[in-house]
Amino acid sequence: MADDVRIDAGASSEGAPKLRADAARNRAKLVTTAREVFTEVGGEASLDQIAKAAGVGIGTLYRHFPTRLDLLEAVYRDEVDVLRETAEKVIPNHTPVEALELWLVAFVDYAATKRHIFTELVEAVGRESELMTHSRGVIYGTAETLVVAAQQAGEIRADVTSPDVLRLVGGCTMMPNFDRDQTERILRIVMDGLKVG
Repeated sequence: MADDVRIDAGASSEGAPKLRADAARNRAKLVTTAREVFTEVGGEASLDQIAKAAGVGIGTLYRHFPTRLDLLEAVYRDEVDVLRETAEKVIPNHTPVEALELWLVAFVDYAATKRHIFTELVEAVGRESELMTHSRGVIYGTAETLVVAAQQAGEIRADVTSPDVLRLVGGCTMMPNFDRDQTERILRIVMDGLKVG
């Protein structure tokens, strides 16, 4: 059934203990707020800043995330989950090239957040850690699904690979003074270059 598109995300969190509803809301709010603060302020944002911005006490933050690394990992995992979920939503409801473009917009958001926390995260856990290996698998697997679908539909060039597309778009977000509007304009130029005819 077209509405049941699932991108394999690997291991699930089914074994994780269930949080009370209010605790789950606080945790989700902390992750969302941390992503926003890291994007605005950069990787040097303090845990105090994040707790204040989320409207919770620092004790609440530490209950959910005992270390800064725990919070960084949660933000990173959440960003990767958003990419997977975006693909699952756009694939059944759009043409392959539209689905690819919509997913790449989400990828820009992911890359904008990642640029502020990635170095610290990699230094702490390593490039070959479970977190990084899993995330790469989800991202590259999702991109491959979308690129191949658009190629099979004859909507984008056959000589382009999913790593090519990720590098083109990801590179735009690594420029100093990241500007969302400029990056979206560059994304449109990239998409025009990928399209057939």
